[in-house]
Amino acid sequence: MAFLLNFLIGFLSGFFGGLLGIGGGIMIIPMLVKFRKLEQKQAHGNSLLAQVFIGLTGAITYALKGSIDLVASLLIAPAAMVTASFGAHYAHILPEWKLKRFFGGFIISVSVALLLQSYLVQQHLNAVFLIKFIVLLLIGAFTGFLSGMMGVGGAFIMIPAMALFLGLDQHTAQGSALVVMVPVGFVGALAHRRLGNVDASLLPSLVPGLLIGAYMGGGLAHLLSGGTLRAIFTSLLVFTGIRYLMATPKRNRI
Repeated sequence: MAFLLNFLIGFLSGFFGGLLGIGGGIMIIPMLVKFRKLEQKQAHGNSLLAQVFIGLTGAITYALKGSIDLVASLLIAPAAMVTASFGAHYAHILPEWKLKRFFGGFIISVSVALLLQSYLVQQHLNAVFLIKFIVLLLIGAFTGFLSGMMGVGGAFIMIPAMALFLGLDQHTAQGSALVVMVPVGFVGALAHRRLGNVDASLLPSLVPGLLIGAYMGGGLAHLLSGGTLRAIFTSLLVFTGIRYLMATPKRNRI
């Protein structure tokens, strides 16, 4: 029963990760806390480890469709890798209820980003290369810290930013974000593992679901616009985010 539950958690996280070009952390973290009864910090650590598998499978799927900009990915990834461990250590010292509130606020912000994403894609800037270079490094630094702290891939920062400053289409921005998630997730997960926030025993049942889900989601992304699904997913994010924002010191479990 535990194996099936972990597999389903992995599948849903991988599917939405591949479909929307995200790491799936906004799905896997609440489910690990709710159904596997992990502490918030442990859920964040295991989520980052999951980003590696989702990112790798999703990136391969998008690459086969020609939907990756390696230049953007290679500029963002190094800066993100540097700051990911700092985010992980910051998350470790926060009280769990505060970390939950931060996560709830982040999820609400993600919902707004999803609603505005199509608008941002249409309003890209024609910046010179140097400005783009600096902006991408800053995006990477912020993405890495957020990933390490929140246990997510940071795609909701990368995707609109790459569309805004580089004019990348939706699929290419998503594919490029998935590439970045692989090294960033690894660095963040390693930092969390050193802090005791990663439970490797979940991997044998989580990983198959992650891989299958990410592959199916990535394939479906090139067949559908995802408008209706994005609206449903956004509603789920708002509901989950509000619950996390209500966390208090006396009520650590949601």
